[in-house]
Order: sequence, then C-alpha cells, then structure tokens
Amino acid sequence: MAPPTEIRKRAITLLEQLPGESLLKAVEFLEALSHEALQVSETPKPELVSEAALLKIIQNRLPSEEQYRLTYLRQQNEAGKITEVEHQELLMYVERIEQQDAERAEALIKLAHLRKVDLKVLINEFLPTHTNAA
Repeated sequence: MAPPTEIRKRAITLLEQLPGESLLKAVEFLEALSHEALQVSETPKPELVSEAALLKIIQNRLPSEEQYRLTYLRQQNEAGKITEVEHQELLMYVERIEQQDAERAEALIKLAHLRKVDLKVLINEFLPTHTNAA
C-alpha cells in the first residue's frame, strides 16, 4: 500500500479533475468518512469502560413524571381514547424505551464480561420484574 502522503496527493489530483456536481458529492462522501472515523476513535474500548459507567446505563430509567405520562398514554391507548397527538407521543416514548433497553442490554453484557460472571446473574440482579416497555 502507498504511504499516506502519496495517497493524499493522488486524492487531491483526482478532486481537482472533478466537475462541480461530482466535486460536491466527493466532498460529502469525504465528510461522511471523516465523521465515521471520528466516531470510531471516540468510541470507548470495551475494556476501558468503567463499571460505574455501565451501572449508570443499566440503572437508567424514565424520570417519574415521564413514567406517569407514559402510563397515562398507555391507558388512553388501551381504552381507545387516545388522540393522534397523544399516539405520536406514545410512539416516541416506545422508541426511546426500546433504545434504552438496547443500551441496557449491551451494558449488561459488557459488565458480565468485565466481572467475569454469567449474564443471567446480572440480569437477575439489575433488571426489575416489570419494565417500561409499552
């Protein structure tokens, strides 16, 4: 593989040859690649993630006022009295909770690996018998 400076020079030469619309697409592509590379470099390595950070994710729940609102929206939905605006709000809560559940599951897996214990042990320790899921 060519050294990075040669690759950069070649890329610049190619960019200089592109017409306006293609140049714009190329720059957008390069920005996307740059953004991806930045995200990868900022992502903490699993072994560097602290137990405290994982516990924070695992124990994260909706604030009580939002939980009350979610309960109300569920009841309205079950009774068939939910408005379209309320239904959209309920869907936003469902999406948010699903995202939190996915993050919680990932954190549980990492914590089990970090502590060298079976995942089931942590699930029994940290997860309530009821969930926020709608």
